[in-house]
Amino acid sequence: MPSVPILDGKGKSQTLDLSDAVFGATPRVPLLHQAVVKELAARRAGTHSTRGRSQVSGGGRKPWKQKGTGRARQGSIRATQWKGGGKPFGPRPRKYDKLMPSAMRRAALREALAAKLGDGSLSVIESLGVAEAKTKTLTTRLRGLGIDGQPTLLVVAEVNDALTRASRNLPWLSVELPGHASVYQVIRSERVVFEKAALLTLQETLEP
Repeated sequence: MPSVPILDGKGKSQTLDLSDAVFGATPRVPLLHQAVVKELAARRAGTHSTRGRSQVSGGGRKPWKQKGTGRARQGSIRATQWKGGGKPFGPRPRKYDKLMPSAMRRAALREALAAKLGDGSLSVIESLGVAEAKTKTLTTRLRGLGIDGQPTLLVVAEVNDALTRASRNLPWLSVELPGHASVYQVIRSERVVFEKAALLTLQETLEP
């Protein structure tokens, strides 16, 4: 059965036993890749757009007669080969969403967490204990856990206004609730820190 130490500001205090079904999974790279691609694709706005020749203003008159000028025949100065003309095969607004069954998404998150636990990048604290809306207080608390500037995902049981205000000036820190943590966030973070209550909630959710 996998286990993880519960850390305090001074070091390890006790050990928390974890579910083997959740944290004992074997990471599968293709599944993790598919989950990350799905998440990043869903972030794309898809609002890119170009104008075809029928949407560009002007060009209603034939620029010169068909024959006798010695030049190539042209029908409109807004044709795609002209400067200022329409763009052929340009991007149009579209959705980039990809489908992935919920069972696969949950399995990918289990495997990402298991990988972090396996390489020692996952930590658990009893409680964050930051009641002040001060960045310095939060960074001091995290520094006591050995975190000082590296990309970190902090998963807490409850996000209050003080924590939001304290963490918004830290570009390397992401604060999430258990139900919002994603595979991409887990993988890209060098450290993943859970409050004990948040970890138990997420473990119960991910039980197969």
